[in-house]
Amino acid sequence: MNFIGKRYYGKILGGLLGFVLLRHPIGLLIGALIGHAFDAGWLRRSRGRSALDEAYVVLDVPRNASNEAVDAAYRRLMSKYHPDRVAGAAQEIRELAEERARAINSAYDTILDARRYGG
Repeated sequence: MNFIGKRYYGKILGGLLGFVLLRHPIGLLIGALIGHAFDAGWLRRSRGRSALDEAYVVLDVPRNASNEAVDAAYRRLMSKYHPDRVAGAAQEIRELAEERARAINSAYDTILDARRYGG
């Protein structure tokens, strides 16, 4: 994805604030980079959730769910968000479906690895 991406408010506001505060064009760049970090979600995980907790949220199952329940949630979500289901749709919708499918696959792998290797 390009630098602008789907979210751009943080980049614009960060750039403007950086320019105003530093009163130099380099402030624009620094502010835009900080805004990009917010827009991209790089600072989102600082709320105290682990990757495993995020995985359970993505699959929408409790931590004490059985392996069968995790498998069923994975299959249900993939059948709903698989990119092949929206192959004829607009480019933005296909990209969103691909992102969602990647998140679901990653969450499923994270949970399986944690259960397999005692994480």
